[in-house]
Amino acid sequence: MLFYWFLKFVGIGPVVTVLFRPRAEGTEHVPARGAAIIASNHLSAADWVFMPLSIRRRVTFLAKAEYFTGSGVKGFFQRAFFSGAGQVPIDRTSASAAEDAIQTGLRILRGGQILGIYPEGTRSPDGRLYRGKIGVARMALQTGVPVIPVAMTYSHKRLPFGRRIMRVHVRFGEPLDFSRYEGLAGDRFVERSITDEIMYEIMTLSGQEYVDVYGASVKKSMTAGSSAADAVATLQPPVREAGDRAPTSLAG
Repeated sequence: MLFYWFLKFVGIGPVVTVLFRPRAEGTEHVPARGAAIIASNHLSAADWVFMPLSIRRRVTFLAKAEYFTGSGVKGFFQRAFFSGAGQVPIDRTSASAAEDAIQTGLRILRGGQILGIYPEGTRSPDGRLYRGKIGVARMALQTGVPVIPVAMTYSHKRLPFGRRIMRVHVRFGEPLDFSRYEGLAGDRFVERSITDEIMYEIMTLSGQEYVDVYGASVKKSMTAGSSAADAVATLQPPVREAGDRAPTSLAG
């Protein structure tokens, strides 16, 4: 716990703030106490650094287990860093990975903490916003906590002699309340509706183009020399989810 605050206010935070000048908007939407889910788009491996720096409270993320399984001195320091930085390991290779992640997220939320999650499940392959996975909806329904949509956007500022520096903007939206769906956890269509509403809000905040395909499926379909757009063109929403809809308006 102390290491997290050391990284935020001494080890990493001041350096990142000076170099990148991250700008935050809507931080008043994050509750001062109590559990909440922060659901963000995912454009960069540095997203988990910039967003927590914008708010006072600690944010705990679910991270792939590979970050915690290294050996030797390097593995020790890697585990210490990611644990201290608020990361919780999730084995994404097991058959029960999705359920294990949900149960871990529920434990964090029931402890009154803030859980950071990327509904897309992976970084965007081309900067567009991809279909959200319904785990975020299930956790919101089972705990009754609000979901705060967040948009990470990146731009570059030109400097003298042709150099550029990245600028970061973190935009927090108003908390989403899904109490009207109380008791419906496990209903696939309700969970899809909630997820679509969350993705719609993220899309509105970020200005990204929405793609109604899972980002992970796009990455798996990409071959050498092909683009994400080429892969998207060959993919369709799963037949079993034919009743789902893209977030072109507020769902529910």
